[in-house]
Amino acid sequence: MRRERGGMIDVLIAGGGYVGLSLAVSLKKAAPHLQVTVVDGAPEGAWKKDERASAVALAAERMLDVLGVWSAIVPEAEPILRMVITDSKTVDPVRPVFLTFEGDGGEGRPFAHMVPNTALVGALREACRELGVAIRQSVMVESFKSGDHAVAVTLAGGEALEARLLVACDGVRSRLREAAGIKVVEFDYGQSGIVTTVEHERPHGGTAEEHFMPAGPFATLPLKSNRSSLVWTESTYDAERLVKEDDFIFEEELERRFGHRLGHLKVVGGRRAFPLGLTLARDFVAPRFALAGDAAHGIHPISGQGLNLGFKDVAALAETIVEADRLGLDIGSLAILERYQLWRRFDTFRMGVTTDVLNRLFSNDITPVRVIRDIGLGLVDRLPSLKNFFIRQAASVAGEADPRLLSGQPI
Repeated sequence: MRRERGGMIDVLIAGGGYVGLSLAVSLKKAAPHLQVTVVDGAPEGAWKKDERASAVALAAERMLDVLGVWSAIVPEAEPILRMVITDSKTVDPVRPVFLTFEGDGGEGRPFAHMVPNTALVGALREACRELGVAIRQSVMVESFKSGDHAVAVTLAGGEALEARLLVACDGVRSRLREAAGIKVVEFDYGQSGIVTTVEHERPHGGTAEEHFMPAGPFATLPLKSNRSSLVWTESTYDAERLVKEDDFIFEEELERRFGHRLGHLKVVGGRRAFPLGLTLARDFVAPRFALAGDAAHGIHPISGQGLNLGFKDVAALAETIVEADRLGLDIGSLAILERYQLWRRFDTFRMGVTTDVLNRLFSNDITPVRVIRDIGLGLVDRLPSLKNFFIRQAASVAGEADPRLLSGQPI
């Protein structure tokens, strides 16, 4: 059985996305002596082909700043300065604005930035390299067995490793979660999110827009250089049909939803449809095993908080591990990992229920429901204190009980 240099691996992370990489960087920054290894099943360089972008909230920005990677990301990041919400049908000639968010998330900083996934993952991978995190590429964890003092891990191909803790960051369809026997609450919305990038004639001015339509939300999110990232929700049947259409028909359907306020549109990125559902793990931990990111929770993108929930997991789990290590405790014991679970499970459940209710409320065209929700949006728009509350929620501003990294403090 293989052990990393200096003895047993302390933390073995399965998954080389932003969650797994940021956890590795967080641990090595706070406790350089820990042996941390990332096992990534994706082929070498696959992350460079990811054309998507993600909304990074202010709290996550503070965390990335503490980790020393935000300065490398910010040249590619576009601040979200304003959020506009409308509620309309596709055929409506005018889309009245019911709610507008403007202002900062604190300290004069935008409440969020749009960041290309390649910039985010690239900066985290470079930090891993500088900190001495071992990244094993193009190989997956095949199986594992937890013991009293270590978890025995077998990689695809038969190689054996030994670690004090295994963390699964392998996505919403996590194989390792299933192997650990952790049950989930699942619901399929019958929707898919079409993700692509468009170029437009006029500048967006840092404005993000969310149009609630009968099939689901249609969100436009600002990127650099007169470009916007789209998250376009349709029924799964229609989404798959639209993705397969030729460019002319796709852009015509897109323009009906996007409108003409930014001039002529041109699709400049690939387009893909991702099935949407709610997935909540019943447990986040087991002996010598923990879930983080989408492996623990998959929510509807209506709130734009999926990535930020993953960073909250990272901040809480890293702090739990590092503080236990400093006290000389067993970082893989269930008693230690329970702290992480208590820290994160309620917040995740709350966000999952919130996005579920919002999607059900806005993804329909029932007239009485539409009238009620529009009145509600209008009331929020007229109450500054309530709008400030929602801005802070969008920024994921940390409270006193939240992990230190989210407040910009080192562990």
